Amino acid sequence: MFFRLPAAPTCASPRYLTSLRTWGSFRTAATAAALKPKPVEAEEVAQPTYPTYTLSDKDHARLKFQRNIGVSAHIDSGKTTLTERILYYTGRINAIHEVRGRDNVGAKMDSMELEREKGITIQSAATFCDWEAAMPTSDKKEKYAINIIDTPGHVDFTIEVERALRVLDGAILVLCAVSGVQSQTITVDRQMRRYNVPRISFINKMDRPGANPWRVIDQIRHKLKIAAAAVQVPIGVEDELRGVVDLVRWKAVYNKGEKGQDIIESDEIPAEVLDFAKKKRQELIEQLAEVDEQIGDMIIMEEDPTTAQLADAIRRATVSLKFSPVFLGSAIKNTAVQPMLDGVCAYLPTPSESTITAHDTTLPVNAPAIPLAPAADAPLVALAFKLEEGRYGQLTYMRVYQGTMKKGSFIYHARTGKKVKVPRLVRMHSNEMEDIDEIGPGEICAIFGVDCASGDTFTDGSTNFSMSSMFVPDPVISLSLTPVGQESPNFSRALNRFKKEDPTFRVHVDSESKETIISGMGELHLEIYVERMRREYNVECTTGKPRVAFREQPTERVEFHYTHKKQSGGAGQFARIIGYIEPMEMDPETGKDVAFSNEVMGGTVPTQYIPAVERGFLEACEKGTLAGYPITGIRFVLKDGLEHVVDSSELAFRLATIGALREVYLKMKPVVLEPIMSVEVVAPAEFQGNVIGGLNQRRGTIVDSEVREDEFTAIAEVALNDMFGYSNALRGTTQGKGEFSMEYKCHQPVLPHTQKELVDAYKKSLPQAKK
Repeated sequence: MFFRLPAAPTCASPRYLTSLRTWGSFRTAATAAALKPKPVEAEEVAQPTYPTYTLSDKDHARLKFQRNIGVSAHIDSGKTTLTERILYYTGRINAIHEVRGRDNVGAKMDSMELEREKGITIQSAATFCDWEAAMPTSDKKEKYAINIIDTPGHVDFTIEVERALRVLDGAILVLCAVSGVQSQTITVDRQMRRYNVPRISFINKMDRPGANPWRVIDQIRHKLKIAAAAVQVPIGVEDELRGVVDLVRWKAVYNKGEKGQDIIESDEIPAEVLDFAKKKRQELIEQLAEVDEQIGDMIIMEEDPTTAQLADAIRRATVSLKFSPVFLGSAIKNTAVQPMLDGVCAYLPTPSESTITAHDTTLPVNAPAIPLAPAADAPLVALAFKLEEGRYGQLTYMRVYQGTMKKGSFIYHARTGKKVKVPRLVRMHSNEMEDIDEIGPGEICAIFGVDCASGDTFTDGSTNFSMSSMFVPDPVISLSLTPVGQESPNFSRALNRFKKEDPTFRVHVDSESKETIISGMGELHLEIYVERMRREYNVECTTGKPRVAFREQPTERVEFHYTHKKQSGGAGQFARIIGYIEPMEMDPETGKDVAFSNEVMGGTVPTQYIPAVERGFLEACEKGTLAGYPITGIRFVLKDGLEHVVDSSELAFRLATIGALREVYLKMKPVVLEPIMSVEVVAPAEFQGNVIGGLNQRRGTIVDSEVREDEFTAIAEVALNDMFGYSNALRGTTQGKGEFSMEYKCHQPVLPHTQKELVDAYKKSLPQAKK
């Protein structure tokens, strides 16, 4: 007899795994195990079939000229400046304003007052524009519609990049011509790979002294591990940058006019760069030959590809995530932005070329994913990827993957099944809105009056499809928050709004101190929200000392045999559980390091009580008895138990599980873990010794260092607990010329004396009865 095994996931990408985590939260592992059906014969299983939708000629015509792109990079690489030029050259804005301009207007995409003050992007902002692109395969110009999302560069706002890349078909990776690949560049690259987003690279700031694009391209190949080659060569360097040579079309391209709005193309390549351009064109062909079979065959046959063949090969390799064409220019000097826009239209994919799948909520979580087609006549499937509190209520940003959404139509919330009407449909231009009547597949829009969470799916009610959500990192830092004076309703209103908008911002009330604790991705992240509470809600708050997100982890396996008994007249409480608890490594597929396993044989613990045991275990893991921190890296295995016909209940088994874990926990020799951060410091070369000495004082481990001309970069791993106050220390050490960024890397055990201090402090905070 043959049995059908449970269907394996067809895709092991993090996007799919996030989907499993999201949907797994509605049905716990224990419940699934308890209710698992017995294997049945293969012929008894009916595999559901889904109608396939082919794209009409109208769909093909519309999608061919549609691009959805994000602009991502390390801090201060020029993302918002580049987006400002794109909007100006496409006619969306009438004047160029700088990120920290003297006219006090600020860049269009930095609409928040705080963003303009600090000169950084805090929230991702969406816009759209039309561009007449000069295609490399023909001399004629074609009009393209481009949706753009400008994302923050600071790691504290990484969720903004995460959710933007989740819904985009392509991206522009901006790099500084001097600094090259930096820490946040590597993070953004990892996010692009997580969601399979093709990218073109734009080396910005070519006007700066020390600009070296060839070193940056080499870093892209070795640090980001993706084939890359320049499709342009600069004409002039640093402050003499005049234009670029297009290696594909073999033309010299110059920017003329006060704001660089006039493009002058010439078939005559300047003599000073002619030989160099020929060399770089050959390098481009060789790089493509490694990732594209057709170009590889031409190299073997010693044939020179035509312009059309070369452009088609770049597009094929870029869309298949094997290659990144590199463009050069200077956004601040209005040079070579338009050719890069042509590259967006020529080499990045259309919405129909992206592989999009959904999950049928009526099937098990490990069922194969269902492919979606961006056909206007197909059933609606749309993903809410960002929430924002607007002047007219909650504004929900949506990406429509399939079907058409119309103003006044009814849509269904896939998670709750709730039916809602679309009262207003808009296209966003930063903080401005343009009302529209309908939106088609492959488009990005925003709607009002819909109550949902970030990552929710909406359909037209004819399907049970749900999209996978985005990856949400865990917070690494916490602060206690207390309103000045009497607490007003605005305090909780602001916290609830921020928590709903930002999945990385967490709020809870400490059960012992009764303080409100906010948690986030870094000091700047929490500082911005405290400032926004003051400005937007008129709530002045004081914050306590930052708290690091310590964890506890057991190191040894221990068996337990625990009985919970309580008799107080009438039916009492009785539950006995037997099994063992052991340390566990993080599962690379699910990303979880806390697991419950049900291995009860013979029904000694009835199946209806198994979920209660798991809930008790997860509740007990929220706070360890060593130092009061959450427990991670632990597996609870239930082997046996005993019930009482009258006195057993879900409550009894839940309390028994909590008691069992607390009874044996200290025997497992738990250790306290602290978050380790990957810190990148950039400073003038003269201060190298002082900077490295300062990192060593903070118990930092130097991982890599690089000296280039007059500045150097040091990358170190430092405990977050030792990084408080580092910005002031670095400023003092480098005369205000140094800067640093840091990103969470992992948790590692603290030093023994630190663990003793944390344990002693926790014991002092306990009530006398619990000590």
